[in-house]
Amino acid sequence: MRATHPLRSVAILVVVIACLMGLLALGVGTARKYGLIGPVQVPSQYRALVISAAERCPRVPLEVFAAQMAAESGWDPAATSAAGAQGIAQFMPAVWDQYGLDANGDGKADVWDAEDAIPSAAELNCRNRRLVRDVSGNRLKNTLAAYNAGYAAVRRYDGVPPYPETQAYVRRILADARDISW
Repeated sequence: MRATHPLRSVAILVVVIACLMGLLALGVGTARKYGLIGPVQVPSQYRALVISAAERCPRVPLEVFAAQMAAESGWDPAATSAAGAQGIAQFMPAVWDQYGLDANGDGKADVWDAEDAIPSAAELNCRNRRLVRDVSGNRLKNTLAAYNAGYAAVRRYDGVPPYPETQAYVRRILADARDISW
């Protein structure tokens, strides 16, 4: 058996890292276009709920809404973020307290219940859309940015705020929406 030279292993690792960085630079949409990653899958247990919830805000296309929910939590109803966002739709507690709905009619608006959180997200999109209607730029992009950074930030910057996270969020959702798999 012939031993591998240690520098060869390092060189291979450097090439792999460079390739991964190249994929990141391409962006999700381009990577999907070339078949490097697959489509965004809407899990079967959430399909009807997403379709129904999206009807609450028809100005946000169904595919965009589905991509948004996928981006928020990867369809994990127990997801939490380092910033404190909760549930499948990643509501911050104060936002949930203000906009959370008892959409399933069980007597409790529960951020951890997808049947409440997904319709609440659609409703929040419509509220944000109204709140950013006078802001410059693309209204759908501004609506998505408002979900991520808050409508006040979108109004303050007169469009998608210059936050790298929010800009990437909007780009990712719009790219993913072109390749939703039901």
